[in-house]
Amino acid sequence: MNKKHICTLAVLSGLSFSTMAMDCDPNQLPSWKDGDSKAAIVTFVEQSTDTSKDTFVPVADRIAVFDNDGTLWSEKPYYFQLAFALDQVKAMAKDHPEWKTQAPFKFVLANDIESVFAGGEEALLEIVKVTHSGMAVEEYQQTVDQWLTTAKDKRFNKAYTELTYKPMREMLTYLQANDFKTYIVSGGGVDFMRAWAPEVYNIPAEQIIGSALKYQYAYNNGQPTITKMGEILTIDDKGGKPENIQHIIGKKPVLAVGNSDGDHAMMQWATSQPNSMAMIVHHTDEAREWKYDRKSSVGQLDKAMDEANTRDNWHLIDMKNEWCTVY
Repeated sequence: MNKKHICTLAVLSGLSFSTMAMDCDPNQLPSWKDGDSKAAIVTFVEQSTDTSKDTFVPVADRIAVFDNDGTLWSEKPYYFQLAFALDQVKAMAKDHPEWKTQAPFKFVLANDIESVFAGGEEALLEIVKVTHSGMAVEEYQQTVDQWLTTAKDKRFNKAYTELTYKPMREMLTYLQANDFKTYIVSGGGVDFMRAWAPEVYNIPAEQIIGSALKYQYAYNNGQPTITKMGEILTIDDKGGKPENIQHIIGKKPVLAVGNSDGDHAMMQWATSQPNSMAMIVHHTDEAREWKYDRKSSVGQLDKAMDEANTRDNWHLIDMKNEWCTVY
């Protein structure tokens, strides 16, 4: 089928030329335009899997780590897990009348998001602790599942799990087909991601690393339970990412993919060895997604972008110009 026929099918199926470009190959990473980033991915995989080259990577060492927020799905106007937490505050408010006058909860109930953010990290952490603790892990994940079936992003009017990036899902599939073991290493909550990400990304729960509250085991009347507590166990961001990679995976990944300075240390760690690569999703598409980098309050990309511009094996993925479609 030639490119003319592909574009004809795209129009008939409701896609515009802004989402289906003329230079998209339907056979290999079809949502990627032929360009630098796609070529880098294909070349890296081919070199890593060719036993005749000195760039060959044994299957046991083919470890690829991906950030989630802003890398595998959108993170604007604010993290989707925070959207969940805000909705949970409203659902729990009937049992907490004191919240009507207590910051930051009174701002959540008044839909005053600016005042919520004005409280800084301390206010956000208080919201997360209240909405993510005091329950068994299974109960928490059931709540996440229920929320995801009804909650929608206001701008796109889509379920949050529909706002995963199609090109990145294709990249995961391509790597998995070539015997790469793919991990999520995200600042997002590990139990939040494990509720839905395994099905969406084909990454098992045990290969998802994230921030976490402490757990407490109990054995009551023959029923063992693990309860999520209100204290921080780990923050999987910045230097915490390579630390958790070492602790949980036990070896350096050969490929690290992120989108912000929160992923900078992880990318430096991965590429501190031969035959390795880092990639950064650069949000350049304000029409189909969002446009932001250095001055963003969410997903700030500054120092990592500077380093990418000086490293041959670091690649900036230009979302606007290199993705045929986003979602």
